[in-house]
Amino acid sequence: MADNIARVFADAIATDPTRPLLTWYDDATGERTELSGATLANWVAKTANLLVDEAAVGPGDTVGVLLPPHWQTAAVLLGCWSAGLRVAAAPGDVEVLFTAVARIDEAGAWPAGERYVLALDPFALPMRQVPPGFADYVSVVRAHGDHFTPYAAGPDDAELLARASARAGALGITAGDRVLVDTAAYPDPVDWLLAPLAVGASAVLCANLDPSRVEPRAATEKVTRTLPR
Repeated sequence: MADNIARVFADAIATDPTRPLLTWYDDATGERTELSGATLANWVAKTANLLVDEAAVGPGDTVGVLLPPHWQTAAVLLGCWSAGLRVAAAPGDVEVLFTAVARIDEAGAWPAGERYVLALDPFALPMRQVPPGFADYVSVVRAHGDHFTPYAAGPDDAELLARASARAGALGITAGDRVLVDTAAYPDPVDWLLAPLAVGASAVLCANLDPSRVEPRAATEKVTRTLPR
């Protein structure tokens, strides 16, 4: 079993980097964003370079990620794991904190040397007003390099991938599947991000899912597996 998340991600996109790997819907706003493996890999590399070059963290350091399921969250998490970092499971001291605007009130429980905020804008536009003490992730990450050589497996990679493989089996996700995920029912990134990657599947993530749209969306997106609610 693979024990390196960055390698699993690279393997998932190696066959065809141009195919849709992660598609994001929010039925409350009407937004749809589709990322190919190559596009997501670009965001991941930029994030990892941001962490290493700007935040000056190294393998084994800890980050906090207060973000909901989202395509930008996928970039942040995969960037962290590429840099060999541990993503904290509970509040406490961390080297770097990533938080959504909606969760910024929780940031006080996560003392951090570097703090980045995400507006989760549909078009990844820069924030007009950045909260004091934070940097706008979207603005700063774009300045970083498009390529990053991942470090060896981070401290939690083996455990996370073992969980992801087990969840893929439990949820019936197999290689080549295109999986529709209700993010409200599956908020854990092991389910919505790592389980599909671990078996070579792609994901259609749906926030604020309108049940009446499931069947037509599944047809449009060529979904082969819809996770049970």
